[in-house]
Amino acid sequence: MAELVDALDSKSNSRNTVRVRFSLCPPVFMKLNKVNNLVQLFFEKFQNQEDKNKVFLTSLKEPQKTFTWSETFNFIVLFSKQLKKYIKKGDRCLIISENRPEWFISDLAIMFSEGITVPVYTTYTEKDYEYIISDCKPTVVIVSNKDQFKKIENIIHNKQFIKKIFSFENLNEIKDLDYININKLITNNNDEYTQFSDLKRKDVACIIYTSGTQGNPKGVMLSHGGILNNCEGAIQLLKPLIEKKTTKFLTWLPLSHSYEHTVQFVQITVEAKIFYAESIEKLIKNMSDCSPDIMTAVPRFYQNLYQKINSNFKKNNGIKKFLIQKTINLGLKKIKKNKLSFFESLQDKFLDMIVRRKIKKQFGGSLKTFVSGGGALNKEVGYFLNAIGLPTLQGYGLTETSPVVSCNPIQDIRVETVGPPFPGNEVKIAEDGEILVKGENVMLGYWNKPEETNKVLIDGWLHTGDIGIFENDYLRITDRKKDILITPGGDNISPMKVENEITNSEFFDQAVVYGDNKPFLVALLIKAHEKINSTNEEIANEIKKINENLSKIEKIKKYFIIDEKFSIENGMLTPTLKLKRFKIIHKYKNLFEKLYLK
Repeated sequence: MAELVDALDSKSNSRNTVRVRFSLCPPVFMKLNKVNNLVQLFFEKFQNQEDKNKVFLTSLKEPQKTFTWSETFNFIVLFSKQLKKYIKKGDRCLIISENRPEWFISDLAIMFSEGITVPVYTTYTEKDYEYIISDCKPTVVIVSNKDQFKKIENIIHNKQFIKKIFSFENLNEIKDLDYININKLITNNNDEYTQFSDLKRKDVACIIYTSGTQGNPKGVMLSHGGILNNCEGAIQLLKPLIEKKTTKFLTWLPLSHSYEHTVQFVQITVEAKIFYAESIEKLIKNMSDCSPDIMTAVPRFYQNLYQKINSNFKKNNGIKKFLIQKTINLGLKKIKKNKLSFFESLQDKFLDMIVRRKIKKQFGGSLKTFVSGGGALNKEVGYFLNAIGLPTLQGYGLTETSPVVSCNPIQDIRVETVGPPFPGNEVKIAEDGEILVKGENVMLGYWNKPEETNKVLIDGWLHTGDIGIFENDYLRITDRKKDILITPGGDNISPMKVENEITNSEFFDQAVVYGDNKPFLVALLIKAHEKINSTNEEIANEIKKINENLSKIEKIKKYFIIDEKFSIENGMLTPTLKLKRFKIIHKYKNLFEKLYLK
C-alpha cells in the first residue's frame, strides 16, 4: 500500500468582529424545510457555535491557510458590503478559481448580496469562457489569481456589463487593471446586521453550466430551496456516520461542479470541518494529512483507486496473499448479503484488525465512507472497495436535480443500485424506461433557453435521459437513453458497460467502444502506464480474457491503440472526467471505420 501514498510537496490574520442579530437555531439536525435560503442556513449555524474561534476552513496547499467560524462569517459580511456597491438582486457573479476557502466565502457573500453565483471550471477553453460570459452577462467577475484572470483577459475587455473584478491574490503584474483584492477588505467594522437576506426558497441561488459531452454548456438554474432540499436528504443519509465530535470532509472535486457545490451546504448543516485538497495527484497524501471522515468523488477516482490497490495486492505472496484474498472473499460475501458461518465471522473480525485497518490507515484512519456520484460506478469497483473496508456509497443525480436524486445508505449498501430516492423526490419510470424526477430539487430551467427547458421539463417532471428500474425500492440505472449502440439485428448495447470491463483491466487506462449499426464492436485503447511496453500478444490475450465476461454481441473483435491519454486539457474529458464521446469518435472516426475494412 505504500506506493499509494504520494509525497507531500499560515495561518491567516485574525478578523475583526461583525455583529449580527438573530435567534439561535435548533441543534445540528435543524428542520431545513423551515429555512428560507442558504445564507440563513450558514448564519444560523454560525450563531450556534459555542466556540466561534474553532477552525472551520483549511487549505492544505502550501502555505496552509485556515479560517475560523468567526473569521469566515466576518469575511462573508465584509465582502458582501463591497459586492452590494456593484450588484443588485439577481445579478450574476462569475467565480473562476481552484478550490480554496475564499471560494466558499465568495459564494456565500454573493448570496448575502442577493446575487447569483455562476461558478466555472478552471479547465475550460477560451471558447467556453467566451460563450458563458456572453450568455450570463456577469456584473462582477471573481478570480483567484493572475493565471485564472489571464484566461479571460482578452474576453472581458469589451464587456460593458462587467462592473468590477475581484481577486483572492494580487494581480500587480497585469497593468491598467482596476480590481479589488478581497483579502485587503478586512478593516474595522462595527456594523450590526438585523437580517441575513430576503431571498426566498424559489429564488435562483446559482447558475451551474453543465460541462457537456458535446455542444455548448447549458446554464442550469438551481434554487435555494432545491439545494436545501438536497441537504435535507443528505442529512438523513449521513446521520449514522456523524458523531458528536466535528465531522471532517476532504474536498477536491471542483466546486464549480453541482455535486461539490451542494456538498458545501451539507458541510455547513452538519457543522463540519472542511479541508481543501492540494490536487488530485496529492489526494491520497492529503487524506493521510487530515484524516477525513467523509469524502465525495466521481467514479473515475474510485476506478483508479481500484486499479492501484489491486495492482499492489498482486505483488504479495505467501501468507500475505492468502490473507488479502480471504479478506476480499469474506468482504464480498457480506456486501452481497450472504450469511457468514460462525468460523467465518471470527476470521472476518480478525481480518478487520490486521488487513482492513491497515488499508484504512493509508486514507487517514478515520474514513467512514466514500460517496460516489457524477456518473455510474462500476459494480466490480464498488464490491471491491466495500469488501476491503472502504465503504463506498453510490448515488445518482444530475446538475438539473441540485444534484442528488438517490443514494445508498450506509446501513444497507446495495452495490448494483444507486439507492432509494431522497425524501422530497418523486421518482417514476416512464413507459420507455426513462427515469423521471419531480420535486423542489428540480432545476428552475436552463438560463436563456426556454425551448431546451421545455424539452426536458414536462408537466413538472424532469426527463433525465437515463434508463432505470426499481428493485425493492432501490433505483437501478440500466442505461443511458442516448448512449446506446444498436446493432443491425436491433440489439441494444451499452458502450459504457463494455468500456468499464476494459478499464477494469490493469492493462488499460482508457477505452472507447464503437459500433452503432455495425456488424460487431471495435475499440480504441489507451494502455496503462505500467503496461506501456506490453507486447501485441499480451494485449491480444488480455482482450480475449475481457471478452470472456461479455455477451456475444458485446465482444470486442478489433481494436487500435493510441499513445495520447484523454484529458481535460486536450478537450477529450469533461471537468468531471467523463469521456467526450462525440468529440473522440469524431477525431478518430477514420481509424474506427478502417477496422471494418480489414
